[in-house]
Amino acid sequence: MVWTIVVAGGSGQRFGGPKQYEMLGSQRVLDWCVAAARAASAGVVVVVPEPDADREGGVAGGITRSESVRAGLAHVPPEATVVCVHDGARPFADAALFERVVAAVAAGADGAIPGVPVTDTIKQVGADGTVVATPARADLMAVQTPQAFRAANLVAAHAQPGPLRATATDDAALVEAAGGRVVVVAGDVRNRKITTPDDLRWARQAIGSDTVVSAEGAAVSVPPIRVGQGFDIHRFSDDPARVLVLGGVVFEGERGLHGHSDADAVAHAATDALLGAAGLGDIGEHFPDTDRQWKGADSLQLLRRAAQLVREAGFEIGNVDCSVVCETPKLAPHKATMQRRLSDAAGAPVTVKGRRAEGLGALGRQEGIAVWANAVIIATGSNAAGAPDQENVE
Repeated sequence: MVWTIVVAGGSGQRFGGPKQYEMLGSQRVLDWCVAAARAASAGVVVVVPEPDADREGGVAGGITRSESVRAGLAHVPPEATVVCVHDGARPFADAALFERVVAAVAAGADGAIPGVPVTDTIKQVGADGTVVATPARADLMAVQTPQAFRAANLVAAHAQPGPLRATATDDAALVEAAGGRVVVVAGDVRNRKITTPDDLRWARQAIGSDTVVSAEGAAVSVPPIRVGQGFDIHRFSDDPARVLVLGGVVFEGERGLHGHSDADAVAHAATDALLGAAGLGDIGEHFPDTDRQWKGADSLQLLRRAAQLVREAGFEIGNVDCSVVCETPKLAPHKATMQRRLSDAAGAPVTVKGRRAEGLGALGRQEGIAVWANAVIIATGSNAAGAPDQENVE
């Protein structure tokens, strides 16, 4: 039996107030978190600041995060075999993420945590500001919640004496210190924690909903049409074996483009436009050229995955329009096929227009191909989860 503790006991000092109660669409950040936890659990314990416990129907938290988790554990029934711990400020954790961490524990791990690759170089710095070490990025992961644990291991870890019991920033550190085996599963870049007002603005943009206050003082969600822009450019390759792929079509006998994947600049620009419209980052974050799994990849698959992410974020794709700037090859004989394959991948109309650079610059000198793309998406309303039922919520 799976139970989840949603930890929302902080005062939000960095945010400037209790961020868990901020409106995100038609409900609060905390409500999103509880709704996601309820969908994946037999029961949910919500831990809130002590003054809010009666009003929220939750459990009073402590001064530290660990104290709040222990307060929640005290209300988890003994028959629970797996306990998930989820931040009350991560509104975009979905059912699949809960399923991954729970499945890893069911497969034998003592704990499972979602993680995403670190894209920035990390420096370990001493007290005087001197760089002590530069850890290899490949060895680092940014950790998220929900985190899942064998209930007995989590309880035992929190009972261990020592300074870590008070200072641990996540429960996995306590389980690790107690000798438990914790594994990392695939996280979600969209599962961002609301820490600053900028994070909340990003979250509101990501769901395509800005919250305004009506004349009656009620929070009203306004779902706008959103527009994203994508751009990609590739130089021609010197490799005679490299094929040219544009819009999912192979141009036989033409010079190929240099790139990590198949270098389909049209699919790349369309992918970037969709991700940007939904506030989901860019193609480099999702499909980095440092990852060998994308070497030689079919870029229509990247476009298909980006379209899926946009829909999971609660949007319908209106259309994508691409302008391809090149002196060669001629697109007209292949344009209909390009549009059909791109549209199939995006699940929405994608149009392609060919443009020449009229001999100007690198493109005019036939050194490469550039593509601009614009995408229109519409909020569907599915990005606003319903208010959680109070059954099995403490």
